[in-house]
Amino acid sequence: MFSRRTILSSLTVTLFGAAHVSATALTAMLGANERSCYYADVDGQGEKVGFYFAVQSGGNFEIDYVVMDPDDKVVLEGVAEKQGDYIFTANKIGEYSFCFENEAYTSDKLLDFDIMVESEPRRVLSAQQQPLKEHTSSLEESTYKISGLLSSITRTQKYFHTRHHRNYSTVLSTQSKIFWFTILECFIIVAMSLIQIWILKTFFSRSGR
Repeated sequence: MFSRRTILSSLTVTLFGAAHVSATALTAMLGANERSCYYADVDGQGEKVGFYFAVQSGGNFEIDYVVMDPDDKVVLEGVAEKQGDYIFTANKIGEYSFCFENEAYTSDKLLDFDIMVESEPRRVLSAQQQPLKEHTSSLEESTYKISGLLSSITRTQKYFHTRHHRNYSTVLSTQSKIFWFTILECFIIVAMSLIQIWILKTFFSRSGR
């Protein structure tokens, strides 16, 4: 089953009037034997594209994925991956596809993933201007440091979010196994009791004769 879903939500951030970031964070359920693709537009060559995903629940938390450029050439791909965090440079303008494939697995998968397209044109200095380093204010340096710290916090949150969902899924799976094992154990106990009653009844019947 193939479903085409176009990315509708975007976040735009302007940093010093130069940087433009377009990002999407989604959660999706992918059924067994299904394939689902998402799309992001790249408006200029050299833009950075970030791609993160993690399987939150389902089976052994494994999924196949492939990322293709506008000419349907493979940029990234993986088989039986639990999660991934990649950044690559878009060398072509157009629509990039991010596809998840669950066709080789029999269990539904819950996915968390982010797709980010970032454009940061460099500032061009005239001959009369001093080097960029001298023009960089302490405020700009602080902003870049804060941006790095926020990225680190975001990655840590994603890690713990994934761990929480996987542990919860494992608990539910273990609970289900214990329940059915208990039911089976009850049936075995009842069956053994009936067999013992039948053996005793047969023994005394033969003894009486």
